[in-house]
Amino acid sequence: MIVLEFKAYGKQKQYSAIDEAIRTAKFVRNSCIRYWMDNKGVSRSDISKYCTVLAKQFPFANELNSMARQASAERAWSSIARFYDNCKKKVPGKKGFPRFKKHCHSVEYKTTGWKLCPDKKSIIFSDKKGIGKLKLKGTWDLWRLDVKLIKRVRIVRRSDGYYVQFCIKTDIIESVEPTGTSIGLDVGLKDFYTDSNGNTVPNPRFYRKGEKRLKFYQRRVSRKKKGSTNRKKAINKLGKTHLKISRQRVGEACA
Repeated sequence: MIVLEFKAYGKQKQYSAIDEAIRTAKFVRNSCIRYWMDNKGVSRSDISKYCTVLAKQFPFANELNSMARQASAERAWSSIARFYDNCKKKVPGKKGFPRFKKHCHSVEYKTTGWKLCPDKKSIIFSDKKGIGKLKLKGTWDLWRLDVKLIKRVRIVRRSDGYYVQFCIKTDIIESVEPTGTSIGLDVGLKDFYTDSNGNTVPNPRFYRKGEKRLKFYQRRVSRKKKGSTNRKKAINKLGKTHLKISRQRVGEACA
């Protein structure tokens, strides 16, 4: 499985619809956790069937695609299964009892509820939430891949916008010609790594360099009144700073 990510562009009305879909997915997951807490001996199939009950009871839950509801139920069951495994293995300390999600940033679809446009530069979400057509922008070319290989589609909300992720089932085969030489690498804290030839690469320390900026935005958040618009703006700026640092660290690790 590989994951391809694209930046999604739409109108403000569509972004509001995405937020509503994310809230509904969170509601389904938390409701499944509550159902498991209130009923002993609940199995995975019972959690899956409970999605139908939620769709009948709540009209806003019925507006979300059925497979998206099932994906949220699977997230709930994965946390329950992890708790069971920790109990069986007698892991010391806390066993990770399932908790309710307060903040959720994504909604996941499976093989229905979405459709790629013929040019594969846009995607249409066809459920009743009203997301509609979103333009995609990224470095990967979807036209090279068969649509049947796409097993899941996820919409992710981040501080700098919305993204669409495609989970693709494919085999990655890389043919590398052997060079006949070997080299050893030692990863450290002072230097990013040192090879067996004595060459070193300094540690960029992105987090330490951005720590001062993070503290500045954290203080701005704490000074704003809870629930105010200015606090939301300050939180968004803080999130963008965290996102930039995390991308720098991931990019350095991949390099």
